[in-house]
Parts: sequence; C-alpha cells; structure tokens
Amino acid sequence: MVTQSSSGPGLAWLYFSLLTVFCWGVYGILLHSGQSSMTGSDPSVARYKAFLFVGIAYFLTAVLAPLFVLMAKGAAWSGYSSKGMWLSLVAGIAGAIGAFGVLLAFGAKGSPAVVMAIVFAGAPVVNAVVALWLHPPVGGWSALRWQFIVGILLAAVGGCLVTKYKPNPPPKPKIAATQNASRL
Repeated sequence: MVTQSSSGPGLAWLYFSLLTVFCWGVYGILLHSGQSSMTGSDPSVARYKAFLFVGIAYFLTAVLAPLFVLMAKGAAWSGYSSKGMWLSLVAGIAGAIGAFGVLLAFGAKGSPAVVMAIVFAGAPVVNAVVALWLHPPVGGWSALRWQFIVGILLAAVGGCLVTKYKPNPPPKPKIAATQNASRL
C-alpha cells in the first residue's frame, strides 16, 4: 500500500501517475482490439458496440466503486457543490467524447500506434495551455521558464515523429489467394 508521509508528499503521486500511464498506454490498443473483435452483419457499428462497453466499464469503475467507498466511509452527501458537480460532469463528458473520438479515428482507418501517439503527445500540450490560461503563473506567461516551453515543443515534436516514422505492420497473409489456387 502506498501512503503519504507526514514529512512530505512521498512518492505516492508518482506511483499513481505511472499506474495511469500504463492504463492509458494500453487503452488504445485494447479499445482497437475490442472494436475489431466485434462481429455482426454490419462492421461499421463495431465502434458503437465497443463504446457501449467502455461506458459499462466507466459505470462499474467510476460510479459503483466510489459509491460503495463513500457509503462505507459514511461520507456526508451534503458536501457536494453545484460548481464541483458541474465541472466534474463536464470533465466526464470531455473524457467520453475523447474516447469516442479515438474510436472514430480507428474507424477512419487510423492505427492505434498513430492515433494514440497523437492523443498522448497532444493532450499534455492542450493540458498545459488550458491550465496556464485558467491558473496563470505568478508574473504571467512571460514568467514561464524556457525549459517548460522546450518541453511542450518536444512533446509536440515527439508526437509528430512517432506518427510519421511508425513501424509498418507486417503484411497480411494472402490466405484467400492460396486457397483459390489450391482449388484449381
């Protein structure tokens, strides 16, 4: 169990961050694999089927689990503010739209390697800009250190490089041609 010490923040934040990196790192390929594995008469609806199960997973993980924890801890229901609820709801909607955007990108023939590289390189840049806009640093934008600006640029360039120079997938086997030739 990772805990915070009274003398400082400890490393719990780092472990939880790395947990998120791993989970979000496998998210795209698992989502693409799930969408690709959906069967039926109309493969164009596979992304909607996959998204349905993403929603069920969110419900189980983000609704039922915290509800049980809150009830077990005897949390007071009076501590909800309307601003906090609305901001949290908008955050959830943004996350869900983002997840659906990933599925739409896969449906438009984007590969998980490229789509997720763009998402995970672009999201930190958007996050940094929005965070600075909502919570400007002391001294304004001019107080930003050059290392921060270079980091943002490197994240963007890294996403571009991963996208442009991704490894090519292995060629698909030509099973149908081989089977047809053996029938003749």
